[in-house]
Amino acid sequence: MEARLNLMGNPATATFVKHLVSANKVVADSALPAATQELVKIRASQINGCGACTDMHTKEATAAGETQTRLNLVAAWREAKVFTEAERAALELAEQGTRIADAAGGVTDEAWADAAKHYDEDQLAALVFLISLINAFNRANVIVRQPAGDYRVGRLG
Repeated sequence: MEARLNLMGNPATATFVKHLVSANKVVADSALPAATQELVKIRASQINGCGACTDMHTKEATAAGETQTRLNLVAAWREAKVFTEAERAALELAEQGTRIADAAGGVTDEAWADAAKHYDEDQLAALVFLISLINAFNRANVIVRQPAGDYRVGRLG
């Protein structure tokens, strides 16, 4: 499978990607736990059917010490006992933020309140922008049919 457009080979698209990666660095450097960040990226990528991002973030999470059991259960996090309450709140917010079109009101007050119980304002801001950014990456990769499977840990930062 070949991508429809080489996102890193075209100067204009490479500039877009560079700016998204820079915005993501702000989130990565935030107080939002790194494990939570990867779990959120993986779950949104699964929902959006983005193989490239799912490949990247499962490999990055593994390299950072995430367990295979937790990675295997991200898609079924509601039934899994391996996630903290804070992680579960972040995953719920990620799902609702990714599936905005599926609910007339977008993200529910309950999901927001649950996340706010576990994360301070700076962490919530990082979580909101993390969800927004991973959805942007997912959409670009899905639109261009970015192939998955050959990501190497650390390649983008």
